Amino acid sequence: MLDLQRLRALHAVSVHGSVGAAASALGYTPSAVSQQITKLERETRSVLLERDGRGVRLTAEARQLALAAQEILAVMERAETELEQRRGVPSGLLTLVAFASAARGLLPGVLAELAVRYTALDVRLSEVDPHLSVDMVAKGAVDVAVVHDWDIAPLPLPLGVEQAVIGDDPCTLLVPRAHPFAGRSSVRRAELGGQRWVCQPPGRVCHDWLVRTLREAGHTPEIVHQADENPTLVALIAAGLGIGLVPRLGRGPLPPGAVEVPLDPAPVRRLYALWRTGASGRPAIAETVRGLREGWAELPDGPVG
Repeated sequence: MLDLQRLRALHAVSVHGSVGAAASALGYTPSAVSQQITKLERETRSVLLERDGRGVRLTAEARQLALAAQEILAVMERAETELEQRRGVPSGLLTLVAFASAARGLLPGVLAELAVRYTALDVRLSEVDPHLSVDMVAKGAVDVAVVHDWDIAPLPLPLGVEQAVIGDDPCTLLVPRAHPFAGRSSVRRAELGGQRWVCQPPGRVCHDWLVRTLREAGHTPEIVHQADENPTLVALIAAGLGIGLVPRLGRGPLPPGAVEVPLDPAPVRRLYALWRTGASGRPAIAETVRGLREGWAELPDGPVG
C-alpha cells in the first residue's frame, strides 16, 4: 500500500516544479520532502526524480504516480467535504493563494476575521501569481485562489474550477510630479505613446495588459524599469524614472514625488475567488468567499490598501 503523505509530496513537486516550492506549499522543509520522495522510490522500486540543471524533473513513472495521487486526493477532498457539511461548521485546513497586492491589501483583515469567527478553521496563505494559481487550484494543490484579470485579457479557467467575483480594482496612471501629465484632469490612451514606462516583468498579467492596450492604441511601450512589487514601481515613478499603471489595491499612500492621473477610459482589473467544483459544498470554502467579498466591501475609501 502506497503511503498517502509520500504521494502528496510527489504531487506537490509535480504542481510546484521543485522540491523547495513543494516544501513551502506543504509547510515542510525541503529535506523532509526529499525524504518522502526517497521512501516512495523505495516503495515503488522506481526512480521518480532526476537532476535537471539546478532543479529536478519527474520521470515517466513519477508523472503517472502524480496523476494517481491527484485522483486519490480528489476522493479524499470529497470525503472531507461531506464530513464538514455534516458538522455544518467551517473546520480543518484550508490553503489559500493570492497575488501580492491582494495578500497585502485585502487578506490580512479577512484572515483575522475568519480566525476569530471559526476557531476550528486553519487558513494558510501563500503569495502566488494568478497565472500559476489557477493550475494549482485545478490540480488540487490549494483550496482557494484569489486571482485577477483585465477586460482585454480574461483569465481562462479549466473545467472543474468555479469562481466568484470579489470586486473591481481601479487602475490609475502614476506620473512624476514634474511630468507634463501631472495636474491634468485625465489622459487618453492615445496620448501614451513615446513615454518611458515602469512595469512588472513579462508574463505577469499587468505587463501583458499594458503591452496589449498600448498596441491597440498604436504604440509599443518603452519599458525601461521592471519590478514585481507595486510599491517598487511607485518608488521608481516618484524618482522621476518613468510613468506606470498601478492598481489601487495594496498600493498604499503615494510618496510626494508621484501624482495620480485618471486614464480615459479607466482600466479596471476584476478580482475573483477560485475553488474546485468538488469542494463547492464545503462550509470553509463558502465562508472564505463570503469573507473575501465582505472584506473587499469594507476597505476604506474603496480598494486602497
